[in-house]
Amino acid sequence: MNGNDQTRETIDRVFNVIETVIYAFAAVVLTAGAGILLVQAAYRLVTDLPDGVEVAARNTLEALLLTFIFVELLGAVRVTIRERRLIAEPFLLVGVIASIKEIVVIAGAEDTRGHGFEPFRDAMVEIGVLGGLALVLAVAAFLLRLKEREPAEVEGEG
Repeated sequence: MNGNDQTRETIDRVFNVIETVIYAFAAVVLTAGAGILLVQAAYRLVTDLPDGVEVAARNTLEALLLTFIFVELLGAVRVTIRERRLIAEPFLLVGVIASIKEIVVIAGAEDTRGHGFEPFRDAMVEIGVLGGLALVLAVAAFLLRLKEREPAEVEGEG
């Protein structure tokens, strides 16, 4: 092994360690964020009850969906650290959860009655687009899973 190859290998190892440290720090931040959001969800459930069960449930659900996003991203970071490659499926699931979260937020928004048809129409269009996006992302995640399972099934048959 000559000097250039050794230098490249050393540089590669250094950046590999740096990359792992950055991913580990991101995992710590995501874990802390998920924990804080979980505590906030429980707090909102209790403190928003005087405003009505519907308000408390909507606010809690919004916080929990955001928690799920953090947890899915944490899973993606874990897989990236372990396998040394970026996996698409967790990000597709984050997109589905984020779309559902926004649908919940829009559906629970203030009453549009008495403000004309435009605000209602705009909200329905936004919900439709988000629903379509969630469906497309879910189908993409499903197809990705099918594709990843194919080689294992083919190898098992031989």
